[in-house]
Amino acid sequence: MQKLALPFALTLVLAACGGGQESAKPAAAPEAPKPAAPVAAPAPTPPPAAAAATVDFDQVLAGSWRSDANKARDVYRHPRETLTFFGLKPNMTVVEITPGGGWFTEILAPLLKGQGKLSAALVDATTVEKEGTRNYLIKSNTAYREKLAADAERYGAVDVREFPMSAPVLGAPASADMVLTFRNVHNFMMWNTDKALFKAAFDVLKPGGVLGVTDHRAAAGADLEKIKKSGYITEDYVIQLATDAGFQLQEKSEINANPKDTKDYEGGVWTLPPTLGLGDKDKDKYLAIGESDRMTLKFVKPATAAASPSESAKQ
Repeated sequence: MQKLALPFALTLVLAACGGGQESAKPAAAPEAPKPAAPVAAPAPTPPPAAAAATVDFDQVLAGSWRSDANKARDVYRHPRETLTFFGLKPNMTVVEITPGGGWFTEILAPLLKGQGKLSAALVDATTVEKEGTRNYLIKSNTAYREKLAADAERYGAVDVREFPMSAPVLGAPASADMVLTFRNVHNFMMWNTDKALFKAAFDVLKPGGVLGVTDHRAAAGADLEKIKKSGYITEDYVIQLATDAGFQLQEKSEINANPKDTKDYEGGVWTLPPTLGLGDKDKDKYLAIGESDRMTLKFVKPATAAASPSESAKQ
């Protein structure tokens, strides 16, 4: 009995300890939970494609703030085609030199409002020596300011600045995308400030910026001294002014050409409309000719340009 009890007891002990070959293996560690597969973040919604900076002229050209007389000039001045040719965009900073009665300001200011900026650069009449020119500019500048003040909705954002006749500055260096001047270079020439103004235009433009010029076009090869007081100016002379200042001529356009203009009037270009300097004399004849034959020139400040040649020479 004693001999049988031991094996039996041992069997009980082994059973209690989980005896047997399979039971003797260590229990497998519980399998670690697999990390959850990362959830891909939703792809960000791309911002809507930026709308192309285009200019819608229809509403502006038809605007009630433009007089019928000014609208009648569209057929001669081609504002839509001219500004499109120069590359105007509504988000540009634009300088208009000596805007006169504001014919183009009426179009530029609403087009740029809220996105771009328009600066009107006027000659400071107190810096002008010739009495006749000084009085003309006082009258012109006053009328222009009054025009803007009378319509804050359209013109309230226009920045009006004046520059001295002999030392023009049109704004901070490299601050503008475009400089425009319409039918003014002949005046600059008569005032002996044409070279200085082209330099000022170059300096205020950013590299790659555009200078747009229209003016009454004299016959090719005309003697400037003989026609200086006629209001006409040769295309070659304007191109020379611009290239001497550092610009490159990018393109010419015949948008504002008028082959009916004979350019030989005793009273100069002011014989033609809208001035009609001779009054009723041969009025129908000059109305049939229309406004003057005009050059339309697009110049560009080179993308690598930092200063005008005259400025570089000082450094």
